[in-house]
Amino acid sequence: MNRRDKVNRRERGSGLIVIIMIVAFMLAVGMLLLTVTGTSPKVSESLRLQGMAFDAAEAGFNQAWFSLNDAFSNKVFTSFASQYRSNFGGAPGLDDPSSPSYFRGLTDEQIVADVAADPTDAIFNSQVLATDPRCTYTVFLINNEAPNTIAPNNNDCILVCIGRGPRNTYKRLEILIECPQQ
Repeated sequence: MNRRDKVNRRERGSGLIVIIMIVAFMLAVGMLLLTVTGTSPKVSESLRLQGMAFDAAEAGFNQAWFSLNDAFSNKVFTSFASQYRSNFGGAPGLDDPSSPSYFRGLTDEQIVADVAADPTDAIFNSQVLATDPRCTYTVFLINNEAPNTIAPNNNDCILVCIGRGPRNTYKRLEILIECPQQ
């Protein structure tokens, strides 16, 4: 056996290995494309639902802004005192950062359910969006100062607007507002 035959025998299996590697690579790329095209509609649907919930929260802000401006213009309110929502589950703590019931530590779903159970001090309770009856908004005021403050400032607060879209999709807006100067 000459040297050339020995080299050919060693190289005979190398072509098969190269083809197997190419097929494996093509299979991996195909699987990746299937995965990406399968999850893309789910992601876009989720983004669409979140957009609808955000639109509901924004509509809640607009309605609350109109209602609050009207109340201050007509001298129904002179400050935000006694307009704050401070209870969660019937107990104080919704506005207390040291409380386990602090509103920023709760989910939007928990807060909306609590407001539905006790709408006291809510500006809007699961108000249906006029342009899309599948969406609602819940709006209330939170005192932005620490509880038991010696000289509380009731001229500013946090306006919390929670929008709810289809499939229990939620978005929350928190806006610091001040009452107009009298």
